[in-house]
Amino acid sequence: MSDSHADSSEERAQSHWCFRLSSLISPEAAAADASDAIGAVEFDPTGRLLATAGIARKIRLYGLAALLPPAPDQSEPHAAVSERSAACRLCICAPAKLSSLRWRPGSDGRVIGSGDYDGVVTEYDVERNAVVLERDEHGGRRVWSVDYSASGDLGASGSDDGTVQLWDPRCGGSGRAAAVMRAGGPVCGVEFDPEGGPWVAAGSADRRAYVFDARAGAAGPVATLGGHERAVTYARFAQGWRRLVTSGTDGTHRLWEWEQGRQVRAYRGHSNARSFVGMSVWRGAGLIGSGSESEEVFVYDLRWEDPIWVQGFRRRRQESGSSGNGFVGAVSWIQLPSDGEPGALAAGASDGTLQVFVTTKISNSY
Repeated sequence: MSDSHADSSEERAQSHWCFRLSSLISPEAAAADASDAIGAVEFDPTGRLLATAGIARKIRLYGLAALLPPAPDQSEPHAAVSERSAACRLCICAPAKLSSLRWRPGSDGRVIGSGDYDGVVTEYDVERNAVVLERDEHGGRRVWSVDYSASGDLGASGSDDGTVQLWDPRCGGSGRAAAVMRAGGPVCGVEFDPEGGPWVAAGSADRRAYVFDARAGAAGPVATLGGHERAVTYARFAQGWRRLVTSGTDGTHRLWEWEQGRQVRAYRGHSNARSFVGMSVWRGAGLIGSGSESEEVFVYDLRWEDPIWVQGFRRRRQESGSSGNGFVGAVSWIQLPSDGEPGALAAGASDGTLQVFVTTKISNSY
């Protein structure tokens, strides 16, 4: 951790973010157990919709206007929590348990891609509630992650078969993979460079993260990052394409300057030893959102190892009679600039509960 303590306590005190619970959506009484676990949460890039998915084999769509009501009187930051049991605008039924979601750029918030436990990548037109693409190129091995290039011209899927496959969504489901990139173990997470570069990051169960050049993916990774002690579940680009944040079941997130293969910092506080807990980077603000096996949501500032905010989920254990080990398995930031409009963080739990928080910066020190 070469420079993790370089910032003074005074500077840290000046970095203030306000987090307010805006909406809490409880699962329906008939699905209030782990069978409705949320494994993926994704904001529509147009800022209109929020999608969730999980092992209940459903993609649920919510209107953001309902989830993010006008801000309350700031002197009463906890006064405007709205709890809804039937706020879902549309429910798409899928044939298999779902592990991942990603909206396709350039579709105006109309097309969403999903990866499932049967190894299939499916795209849905949410306006028509119809399948527009289906790919079954991973030999039936579970697809853990899907993503799209910034232009939407390429899709990527990472699977238990140890590959990242690139494909052109404009060719439908019958086209061969544009490239097949291989990791040293099952691929748990993939992400394209959001700034439009050729880089594709992948996290693998072999305890490593990889960066590939999509133009020559078959040639192998251009960077291999080893440091996690257990499986790397997520790999997300941070501020600028040269920085990467990875997450592992060793209970850490790690920041890398991947071109140099250098670990900058490790983030600890959340609990993660057995499950996929969510991780998302708000690139404009330099914040990491994290799930946890402690049924809490954590937020880290990229500059500091320790979390700057922790929030427990409102559990329904007493209502449901469940005593299982719950966790927050999916988080997502809405990708807005750090200045101007407030941000939003969505988090989904293993009992099907969804919470949406409004994030406001209350200082200009960043």
